Amino acid sequence: MTIRVLIADDQVMIRDGLAALLSSDPGIEVIGQAGNGREAVEMARRLDPDVIVMDIRMPEMDGLAATAELVGEPDPDADPAGARPKVLVLTTFDLDEYVYEALGSGASGFLLKDASAADLVNGVRVVAGGDALLAPSITRRLIGDFARRRRHQRPSPKATAALTPRELDVLRLIARGLSNAEIAGELVLAEQTVKTHVGHVLTKLALRDRTQAVVYAYENGLVG
Repeated sequence: MTIRVLIADDQVMIRDGLAALLSSDPGIEVIGQAGNGREAVEMARRLDPDVIVMDIRMPEMDGLAATAELVGEPDPDADPAGARPKVLVLTTFDLDEYVYEALGSGASGFLLKDASAADLVNGVRVVAGGDALLAPSITRRLIGDFARRRRHQRPSPKATAALTPRELDVLRLIARGLSNAEIAGELVLAEQTVKTHVGHVLTKLALRDRTQAVVYAYENGLVG
């Protein structure tokens, strides 16, 4: 199945480079390029991409605002049956202080601009498949800084009430950045069983994906 990708970046050379790299993969089709967040929103609604590779710093509307508009709060005028695109945020990280906001805006993953071609293709495939892309190089610092910005608190009883003890274990391991296979090894479970638990966690807590699960765990003091 071909993954349809929209690229949003205000620098033409970067857009063209990303498009060339992604188009070289037979399973990915670049269907459009946007020069700012407003264009990205308009093109996404018209072209219906599976994944948007989104820069943060752009004129008119930045990538965070565009992400929130596309995959954040429900659009009352949108088709409720329509699938929302996944957003893979591009960041220079050290310069992007707003990257924390992307977690709450609905982004499914983060990728450094100096990532390799293989990492870019893999990132698109990961988020297209419904998983979160929180690479170790980004996760440790991003989540660590994010957690420090939140008030220190004990686990919220309300946050854990809906989950079984095993689902709570799974949520904590998701927040540590472990994959389903790694969680299965940690808890001595079948990987399919872990996938079922992950699905229950997301459904019970009304979370969109694993990225939101990470945010939820830190915000509610489930992981320190």
